[in-house]
Amino acid sequence: MPIAAGIPAPDFALPDEKGVLRRLSEFRGRPVVLYFYPKDDTPGCTTEACNFRDDYSAYVEADVVILGVSPDSVASHARFKEKYGLPFPLLADEDHQVASLYGVWGPKKFMGREYEGVLRTTFLIDAHGQIARVFENVKPADHSAEVLAALRRL
Repeated sequence: MPIAAGIPAPDFALPDEKGVLRRLSEFRGRPVVLYFYPKDDTPGCTTEACNFRDDYSAYVEADVVILGVSPDSVASHARFKEKYGLPFPLLADEDHQVASLYGVWGPKKFMGREYEGVLRTTFLIDAHGQIARVFENVKPADHSAEVLAALRRL
């Protein structure tokens, strides 16, 4: 179960696709879209990332930071980011500690097989570091538009 809206977003530090350690707290003063996704370069995750990319100018105009997080490695993130021209940081949570901290690491099913993995979830964090909205069971194709609509209500 993901952590809820209305509480301070837990701070963390993870390496980005260049290996640079990024802290959530470094973005305080700006809204943050913190989205957790299962795996680089898979159909749903690519759709979600490319929709954020395609809408990126609207996020920049609103002074919003986008951070993608998955258990993939720094090298995998670098390839994914370059392949699709993603203009925002991708953070490597290889031991899924941050996903666990946010309550988005849990049981999943695929083709009859059960396993542990990232539950596709997005946290909209306001400029004061509070979780303003939690999006669970995200539909990749519509998600960026859904987040932009929520940002207008912040």
